[in-house]
Amino acid sequence: MSIRLLERWSVVLVMVFLLAGCEQGTMSDESEASSGIDPAEVSRPTGFAAAAFEAAGGLKAWTATKQMRLDCVVTLYQPDGSFYLTEQRYDLQPWSNAIDISGREPKNAYAWRFSNGQFVVSQGAGQFETSGAVLEPACFARAILAITTAPFHFLESPDLFNRQEAPVRKQGQWYYPIHKLGETSGETVFYQNRATSLVDMIRIPCPGMDSALVVRGYDYQKIEKEGPVMPARIEIFTTNVAGILQKRLVKIDCHNMEPMK
Repeated sequence: MSIRLLERWSVVLVMVFLLAGCEQGTMSDESEASSGIDPAEVSRPTGFAAAAFEAAGGLKAWTATKQMRLDCVVTLYQPDGSFYLTEQRYDLQPWSNAIDISGREPKNAYAWRFSNGQFVVSQGAGQFETSGAVLEPACFARAILAITTAPFHFLESPDLFNRQEAPVRKQGQWYYPIHKLGETSGETVFYQNRATSLVDMIRIPCPGMDSALVVRGYDYQKIEKEGPVMPARIEIFTTNVAGILQKRLVKIDCHNMEPMK
């Protein structure tokens, strides 16, 4: 074998080992970032956090549910007044603060993962196929994860949240705003329904957009007899600085929801 050929093989082997090392490191980092909360180590929530869990089916139901699967029809509203329909599957891992989103478009299939604030494209394109989409997939994924697993945010330190004592009227209903403190990219506000204790509306800052988003849950249903409660419909809106809803960007109707224990 010639010296030149040996040199080429040496370069190839070095590249293989380097790529293997990078891939292993990425997997390790993702695993560490997605470790989430251990249900066995969770202290029983109190106050508004306990009420939020109880309204969503109870901490016991969520402790027994490691993953949720939702099959949904998604309507994306276009700037010109038209809309685009597609189907998506959501695999929620609330204890890991993660969601996997998958779907199939005419051009290709895709799979996204949003975990602990990080958006990763696992397959296909990292954007909606419709050219008129005005919502970034990372913000889209974050909004869905937030509204479907809202009580889990309150398992963080109680010092991170401040519930406003005076209720405010939003969309014809009364809510207690719960502000998340110490954020640098804009404030997240959870709205706890005064009548039901459900956190069915959340204001979410979205980097790259001129305004924050508001995500709302509707038609909450118990998944099974002893299971958690989930919204069968989700809508995402833009909002102005006063928190008033403006344009509806997305409507999501879920026709199949099941826990995966």
